[in-house]
Amino acid sequence: MSDKKPANTPIKHYSSLGSRVFDMLNVVVLGAVALVTVLPLFYVLAGSFATEAEISTRPFFLWPEKFVTSTYEYIFANDTMLRALLTTIAVTAVGTVLQVALTFTMAYPLSKRYLPGRTLVLNLVVFTLVFGGGIVPTYLVVRDLGMLDSYWALILPLAINPFYLIIVKSFFQELPQALEEAARIDGCNELGVFFKIVMPLSKPIIATFSLFYAVGIWNDYMSPLLYINDNDKWTLQVLVRQLTSPDAANAISALDTVFFPARGLMFAVVVIATLPILFFYPFLQKHFAKGVLIGSVKE
Repeated sequence: MSDKKPANTPIKHYSSLGSRVFDMLNVVVLGAVALVTVLPLFYVLAGSFATEAEISTRPFFLWPEKFVTSTYEYIFANDTMLRALLTTIAVTAVGTVLQVALTFTMAYPLSKRYLPGRTLVLNLVVFTLVFGGGIVPTYLVVRDLGMLDSYWALILPLAINPFYLIIVKSFFQELPQALEEAARIDGCNELGVFFKIVMPLSKPIIATFSLFYAVGIWNDYMSPLLYINDNDKWTLQVLVRQLTSPDAANAISALDTVFFPARGLMFAVVVIATLPILFFYPFLQKHFAKGVLIGSVKE
C-alpha cells in the first residue's frame, strides 16, 4: 500500500504560539522597514506642493497645509528644466533599445557551444566583471572617439553589462533545442530562429533587463558629469544635483535665470526624476522573478 498523499491534500499550518509570535514579529519588522522606506518619499512629495514658509517652519509633514503648484508651473515653463527632462527621456529610450539589442544579439551566439572561440570570448567577458579600465582610461577612449559633448557618450560606454550578458546567455541555453531544430528543418536560418523562435520566448527576460538598463541610464549621474560640458545637454540627474547642492545659486546664475530655487522646487525636481521609474515598475514587476532567476543557475 502506497504511503503517498494525494496531490490535492492541503498543507497543514501549525499555528502554535511560537509560530504566531514569529509571524507577528515579521509583520512588525517588515512594516517598520516599509514605513522607513516610504515616509521620505511622501515627505518629498508633500514638500513639493507646500509653501516655502511651511517647509521652513515644519521639520516634517506628510500633508501640506496649503497646496501650491508654483514649483511645477516653474519647472514646466522653464526651458532648461524641460530640455533636461526631454533629453533624459530620449537618451533613456534610445539607450535601452540599443543596449538590450546588443546584449541579446551577443548572448545568443555565445549560448551555442559549437561556436568557434566561444570560450575565449566568455573568459574576456568574465574578466571585465573583475577588472575595469577605470574613469581616466574610459574618458580618454571617449575623447579619442570624438564623443565628448555627445549623447552617445551616455550610451555606448555602458552598452553591454557583462553580468546581464551572462544571465541572458544562460537563459538561451535553457531553451528547448527541439524548437530551434524544428525551425531550421522548416527552412529558417539563424536570424529567423532568433527573431521568430527565441525572442518570443524571451519576453520575461526582455522586460526585466529593459527596465534594468532603463533605470541605469535614467539614474546615471557620472557619465553626463564626465562627458557633457555643454549646459544645454544636461540630463535630469545632473540638473537635480545642481539644484540640490549647496552652491545651487551659482548653478542657477550660470543658467541665466532669475529664479532662485526654493526647497519646494528642489523637492519637485526630485519627484519628477523619480516618478517615471515608479510608474513603469508595476507593469513589469510580474516579469521580475521569472526574468531574473531564469538562467541564473546553469552554466
